[in-house]
This record gives sequence, structure tokens and C-alpha cells, in this order.
Amino acid sequence: MKHSLKKPVVLLIADDDEEDREMTREAFEGNFSFSEIQMVTDGLALIDYLFRQGIYADPARSPRPGLILLDLNMPRMDGRQALQQIKSHPELRSIPVIVLTTSHAEEDIFKSYNLGVNCFISKPVSSKDFIEVAQSIGRYWFETVLLPSPSK
Repeated sequence: MKHSLKKPVVLLIADDDEEDREMTREAFEGNFSFSEIQMVTDGLALIDYLFRQGIYADPARSPRPGLILLDLNMPRMDGRQALQQIKSHPELRSIPVIVLTTSHAEEDIFKSYNLGVNCFISKPVSSKDFIEVAQSIGRYWFETVLLPSPSK
């Protein structure tokens, strides 16, 4: 059953694991209505997307996300470095960021919250549990929480 959002939201998934990106997309698309789901594969692409640089210079190609799902362990620039840049920038810091990662390390949890992450979730191992977690994220962030309207 699809749940309707209070308002359209662009979901930005930053994860280098193709299978995890696709499972997340399918879990959200199958249960929630979105204006768009965007995906990037590493921290540099995430920063380029958010700052509309390089291939993301066209705002039509990089609509401002209402929510970011962020993996910590990515190539080129990891999620920790990307999170620090996002949360230290005045125009980006209001975008909620959920860390969705394989890490269970206390240091990662502590550092992520210190950098301003809104939620830290360890990825479940089984695909069934992964989909359930993604759906619970959707129910909370898209049915319960009021998200700020994205700036252009």
C-alpha cells in the first residue's frame, strides 16, 4: 500500500553498494510516493550534487533533497567527510541526514551524531530485514515528521 506524503520530497541515496541502493529504492518506491529518488555512489558525487557542481550543475538534474540516506564507507570521500561538509554549510545543514551503514562502531556513531546526523542506523544483513528497516525509515520520516521545504 502506498502512503501519500504531506508534500513531495526528493530522496537522495548516497551509497557505493549497488544492491543496497536498489533495495532501498525499491522499498521506498513500493510504499511511499516521491517527487524523485536520486542516487550517488560516493561522497564526492554527493558533495557535487548538493553544491551543483560538475555533472550536477543543472538544477533540473540535482533537485534539492528533502532527506539524505548516507553510507559511511564509500570511496573517494567517505560519508563522515561528506557529513561534515553538509552540516557545516548554512544552506545544507537543515537537510536531514540518516546514516545507513554497515558500521556498528561506537566511534562512528559518536562522530556522526557530533557532526549533526539526524539518525544512525546499522544496515541489517538480510534483504528482508533491510527492506523492513527502509520502510520504517519511510514511515517515520515521510508520514510522521514534518520536513523543511527545500530551498532552491
